[in-house]
Amino acid sequence: MSEKIGQLKMIAQDGKIRLTDTLDTEGAFRLIESILSPKAEPFKVWLASLGKERIDEFFDPEVATKRVVEYYRRKGYSDTWIKTRLNGIVDRFKLTDVWKENGITKPLEYAILKNEIYKEWSRIKVSEYKSYKSIHKYSLSYDYEDNKLIES
Repeated sequence: MSEKIGQLKMIAQDGKIRLTDTLDTEGAFRLIESILSPKAEPFKVWLASLGKERIDEFFDPEVATKRVVEYYRRKGYSDTWIKTRLNGIVDRFKLTDVWKENGITKPLEYAILKNEIYKEWSRIKVSEYKSYKSIHKYSLSYDYEDNKLIES
């Protein structure tokens, strides 16, 4: 486990910046697996159920699609919105495939092209739009049912 531990500078309780041991998501899950305590058992059961779900999805991709549709329904989105969202994802894959076929391979190149698309329809860059909308990690989508841009 020790080779998976990284260090980041973080503010300590005393206000000073100190190097702090950190793990990525996979490392945190592996750490939980190694804990020999009954208190860790609920997390281990949860991780096992997630693993089973992903294996089921590997052998039957429709299971993953159903999970996504149910997720959006629970959030209150209509089936029309969900269909549009899924079609938008497929279209985005097609677009990035075309970019890849034409030699675009680096994340910076994708970011530049995405920025150009944003500037064309919104007149501002992606970062400016996200700042304007106070979006930090969310994707932007278009709601064709309500004819408006949304954060999803």
